[in-house]
Amino acid sequence: AVGSELPPEPGGSGGPGEGADEERELLLARLVPANRLKEAVGASLASLCLGPLGGAQRLGTLVDCLVLNYRLRQGPGRGRERGAEGPLRCCGCGRFLGEPVTVPCGHTYCRRCLRRELRARCRRCRDWLLPAGGTSTAAAPLRTSVVLNRLAEKWFPGECERARAGTRLEELLAQGRFREALGSVNQALRAESSDLMLRIYRAESYVGLQEYKTAIEDLNFVISKMPNWPEVYFRKGKVLQDSGFVGDALQLFLQCLALDEDFLPAKLEVEKILCDFLSPEKLGESLKESAWNSPHIRNKPFMLGSEVTASYCNLQLCPQQSLGGSDVLEPVSGGLNRAQSAHALNSTKDLAKEDGLKRVSSEPLLSGQGKGALLKRKLSFSEQDTVVCEDGRNKHKKQGESTKRDMTLAFGTIPGNLIDASDFECSLCMRLFFEPVTTPCGHTFCKGCLERCLDHAPQCPLCKESLKEYLASRKYSITELLEELIMKYLSDELFERKRIHAEETAEHSNLTKNVPMFVCTMAYPTVPCPLHVFEPRYRLMIRRSMETGTKQFGMCISDSQNGFADYGCMLQIRNVHFLPDGRSVVDTIGGKRFRVLRRGMKDGYCTADIEYLEDVKVADEEELKKLRELHNFVYNQACSWFQNLRNKFRTQILQHFGPMPDREENIQAMPNGPAWCWWLLAVLPVDPRYQLSVLSMMSLKGRLIKIQHILTYFSRDQSK
Repeated sequence: AVGSELPPEPGGSGGPGEGADEERELLLARLVPANRLKEAVGASLASLCLGPLGGAQRLGTLVDCLVLNYRLRQGPGRGRERGAEGPLRCCGCGRFLGEPVTVPCGHTYCRRCLRRELRARCRRCRDWLLPAGGTSTAAAPLRTSVVLNRLAEKWFPGECERARAGTRLEELLAQGRFREALGSVNQALRAESSDLMLRIYRAESYVGLQEYKTAIEDLNFVISKMPNWPEVYFRKGKVLQDSGFVGDALQLFLQCLALDEDFLPAKLEVEKILCDFLSPEKLGESLKESAWNSPHIRNKPFMLGSEVTASYCNLQLCPQQSLGGSDVLEPVSGGLNRAQSAHALNSTKDLAKEDGLKRVSSEPLLSGQGKGALLKRKLSFSEQDTVVCEDGRNKHKKQGESTKRDMTLAFGTIPGNLIDASDFECSLCMRLFFEPVTTPCGHTFCKGCLERCLDHAPQCPLCKESLKEYLASRKYSITELLEELIMKYLSDELFERKRIHAEETAEHSNLTKNVPMFVCTMAYPTVPCPLHVFEPRYRLMIRRSMETGTKQFGMCISDSQNGFADYGCMLQIRNVHFLPDGRSVVDTIGGKRFRVLRRGMKDGYCTADIEYLEDVKVADEEELKKLRELHNFVYNQACSWFQNLRNKFRTQILQHFGPMPDREENIQAMPNGPAWCWWLLAVLPVDPRYQLSVLSMMSLKGRLIKIQHILTYFSRDQSK
């Protein structure tokens, strides 16, 4: 049924089962357009006939369809918010940018978001955050952005101190010192009860101490304050999953992905749950119990949202209703009463041992009234707020009440006396940042300044750390946050900086004044001239020619007295291929001829004021007739000489310069005369000084006579 092939997924094993996995993914891709969730589940089950699942990562198509369906059922009103508003805001969590790290795409995240590997792609541009397509486990070390961190410390010292306290709490949690972490969090919350991140840390501490219900209370409080924060849904889902409530955990993971489809840990958990559910063993058990053969399930629409618990329970995805409810949760089956449910929520030992709490697919469904009551209890609990008691735990308060202090953003505004243009100066040019880029080592420079430094050495100008990989990638992305801050707080200075840059660009764009000169070899109109550029001064010159859009520069041969010759040819850049070490191979072709009027120097390379040369056209009919006869005679003579060359030489010429141009009907149509003359002059082994004299001629007749003399000389040698 599948008529075409799709490329294999990144990181595929290439093992024996890879063919079946590819067919399964093809089948899903064909049967699951848009949000057709029912077909997605059916296709996933049907694909089991192709063989066992190759891994959870093969269910990406089904997960994407589930997320899309979940988002559509929520309605258009549930958009993804940025979270906290302020000048220094993390692209990931939307909170204060503590210990800012600028990723290769130019966006900035707090160190916590990157250290915990909460996402594989950037939330702004969806570029990969990790090397090797986001699959490498050996990620580069996270370096704090020096400029942004200095601004954060200056503008918001209190927030920076809280971020450092959070880092210390993470270290305690990572070391398994949950009781100590809980004490530190409670102490901090008594001083700052509105800090939602502290609630997250306290919830993790409770999870480590296996006090799951208390952890859920903290997470519900955070959700009530920031309902569009993806991470808190993931944390709550993990608590439910660890407690055995897989169905409710799945719903929360989908909610997380609905807010941020690139939240990597949530996607991995959904794939694992689905992979486990669609395994042949679980499917066989379900089929034996006739769950899928039930008319109720076969005819019931697949629903996500308020009825996801009941639907997934019958697919063996959840053992019972949500742990996120209050302590009056009622059991779904008759074998678990209310007291047992409350005891299971409060006792971690019983919760770990109660394998018998898990529902099987043959158990009865909730009635419509029961589902409505359950949903009401869940919503009433999630909408409650909590306040901190003296013992550090939470207690519920009635709806409509307000805490003494609402959550306020301490980093919303910046005092005017703290904004200083010197904080935004490039350490290389000592001017305001223009197109700021941040290196992997955390230092920030103007893009042009950094490129000029890398022309000389592939290392950071400040810390001397190697930037070879950074140079090889040539991905100098603008640090967007820093550019936004400059535009917002230093608009006048930025306007002046742009004006100066525009003047410099206009100066480099002039093709008659201060034209850049490449002093190397002879170049001719219409003839290709490949160049290997390795000197720093010429790297800069080529880059400027590309950036200004002219893509042109002059080519002259050297002169012992004046530095370079009085005549030359403009070269048009057709393509530039950069090598990993910064060198480049530049493909150019000759354009107009010129005469040098005045010489100069710019940033290490030569410049010149020039005037362009054109052939003087012959108007007299008799003279034009004689010129055509001379032209045809010399052309035939050139063809004869080329055909009599040895095959080895002829092949080399064709590979380097291409075939000889055809004879032109109107020999005076082009300002530089017939193209074949320049091609022949380029391939003839003649002294450059003699070639230069021919290049400078503005008479086609004189040029043809010179070429005729050269051909006569070489033809005499061929006859010998």
